[in-house]
Amino acid sequence: MSTSENQLEDQALNNQDTIENESTDQLQNSETEQDTEEATPLSEEEQLKISLATEQDKFLRLFAEFENYKKRTSKERMDLFKTANQEVIVAMLPVVDDFERALKELSKDESSDLFKGVSLIQNKFWGVLKNKGLEEVAVKAGDVFDSELHDA
Repeated sequence: MSTSENQLEDQALNNQDTIENESTDQLQNSETEQDTEEATPLSEEEQLKISLATEQDKFLRLFAEFENYKKRTSKERMDLFKTANQEVIVAMLPVVDDFERALKELSKDESSDLFKGVSLIQNKFWGVLKNKGLEEVAVKAGDVFDSELHDA
């Protein structure tokens, strides 16, 4: 063994001894604290007051935690409804596009009952979407993109 290895071993042993000494000191300190607590016994009334205060603290913390839980779940539920409606409406946008394409093809023969029927269905569909908050945004070629207004 080299001297550097010996020095490392000595340091490790010294560190271990120091840790053991500290742990025994802490153990002795906790024992003396327990002895002093036992030496001055509290009256039954004082013990009950301490116990009551502890239980009241636990109750208040539990009550506050439950109130926070109710608020959090309520907010999560509202967010879920909001995103669920948004997802449904976004999923229906291709159907709106299909209606527009169908009407464009059927517009060649406007006297057709089929054109009138599809037009009525499209208008009714748009009415439902508008009631749910969907709005058509007029955009012209060359308009600047506004992330607050233009969202698809």
